Amino acid sequence: MLDHTDFKIIEELAKNSRIKMKELGEKVHLTGQAASARVAKLEDLGVIEGYTIKINEEKLGNSVHAIIHIFMSSPHHQAYLDFVKEQKEFVLNNYKTSGESCYILECKFSSNTSLDEFLISLSKHAGYKVSIVINK
Repeated sequence: MLDHTDFKIIEELAKNSRIKMKELGEKVHLTGQAASARVAKLEDLGVIEGYTIKINEEKLGNSVHAIIHIFMSSPHHQAYLDFVKEQKEFVLNNYKTSGESCYILECKFSSNTSLDEFLISLSKHAGYKVSIVINK
């Protein structure tokens, strides 16, 4: 069972997963050693599955952020799923959804030209509707 301190630790790690255990302990009113033990417990329980980095896609040259609603006319989706796996350069997330569309793709592109090329290839596997993110 998680307590208030565990949730505070999770909150602090979500802000900065590289925080020193001593600093984390100070923020949650524990010693660094006790904070480290709590983090280890959360990892052992599977609450914390891993650590990652946040990437500024625009600084990498990916200024076009697209949300693409995917519509499938067939119950056979494997060709689409294989296509998406091959497009790791562009695809940030592929969500299987209920509702109007079958999937929602979140993608980043360096230009409208690369988006257009992606959509031409995508159209061989599924129908789609594109929205461009203006501001996050």
